[in-house]
Amino acid sequence: MSQHLPPRWVIALTTLVYVFLHAPLLVLVVFSFNDSKFSTSWEGFTLHWYERLFERADLLSALKLSVGIGLGSTVIATALGTLLAMGLARRRFPGRAFVEALLYVPVVTPEIVVGISLLILFVAMGFQMGVSTILIAHVAFNISFVTIVVRARLEGMDRSLQEAAMILGADEWTTFWRVTVPQLWPGILSGALLSFTMSFDDFVITSLVSGPGSSTLPIVVYGMVRKNIEPTINAISAVILVVTALLLWFADRVGGEEGAPKGH
Repeated sequence: MSQHLPPRWVIALTTLVYVFLHAPLLVLVVFSFNDSKFSTSWEGFTLHWYERLFERADLLSALKLSVGIGLGSTVIATALGTLLAMGLARRRFPGRAFVEALLYVPVVTPEIVVGISLLILFVAMGFQMGVSTILIAHVAFNISFVTIVVRARLEGMDRSLQEAAMILGADEWTTFWRVTVPQLWPGILSGALLSFTMSFDDFVITSLVSGPGSSTLPIVVYGMVRKNIEPTINAISAVILVVTALLLWFADRVGGEEGAPKGH
């Protein structure tokens, strides 16, 4: 049976929306190769601004901190989020519906509200603002994303394999590591990649709970924009854009391939 193409106006409207969404990003990437120090005029192709990134100690230090916090928060949030997802999917307990509803609160709450609430909490508890408070904040808002992704994977899993393993003599721990985790791994990996991306890119919450000497890459880039706009900002923004896009594409591809039906 032949498939009908969508109407031309649908194609045109879709194209217009995609151009509207991605044109600013394309302009940013193009001007990161601009030989002019002023972003509004094109004077030729150059890699000078990318080379200059390695000369900026503040950018390299912020990049190292962002990667470190991203990896740390990802490991913790993925572990906690996976366990929470399994508990919600496999267990029935009083108040389960309320716990599930609370799971979506950090997702739908504006970042500025989350950041202010965490700031008040840290101050009330006497925490010194710095790397530790950033890490705790990132773990706090990433757990929900990991739980949602992993739980979606759990809903599509075949529980008969776990039951068969138990019948054949495997204990719960062995069944978990040998049967459950391999089946759940694509969801765990997708949740971890999403968690790292959210942590690496976060600015609003991080700016509220950070302290002296704990500026991540988005905070440093924002400070550069406020002081002086130069193509170095375009270069580092292009790098962040490419890395983030690759991580999201990989996470989507892993989840999509595992969810697609396999031929015999």
